[in-house]
Amino acid sequence: MAGSSRSNEMMSDINVTPFVDVMLVLLIIFMVTAPMLQQGEEVALPQVDSAPLEEKADPLILVVDREGGVWIQDVRVAPGFLESRMADWLRGAANPQVLLKADADVPYGRVVEIMNAVRKAGVTQLGMLTQPVGDVRR
Repeated sequence: MAGSSRSNEMMSDINVTPFVDVMLVLLIIFMVTAPMLQQGEEVALPQVDSAPLEEKADPLILVVDREGGVWIQDVRVAPGFLESRMADWLRGAANPQVLLKADADVPYGRVVEIMNAVRKAGVTQLGMLTQPVGDVRR
């Protein structure tokens, strides 16, 4: 009789195995997708054989993709609004430094237009990003 009263009691333990299984699957999904989220816009940089410059602070990265589209820190800028968007991004910066990362296939005239808009926004230090000769990374 003592055994029958025990079998009628409610079991109060929680089975955490399904929870752990779901969490491990989510962890694997996030580990696989996280590197894809940080790649940014793909640009084929021009190659040069000069030494890299020393960076003093975190500069603002301006990207020009193959089609001539402009990105400020991974945010696409509508055509014609580059100057105003740059002024907004750099508001309050004492000595803003901007690095231009233009695709090698972008026409020279488009790059000059973008550089002119950056200068009009108040940027005095504008650098251009390149990659070393023989480096095939994109």
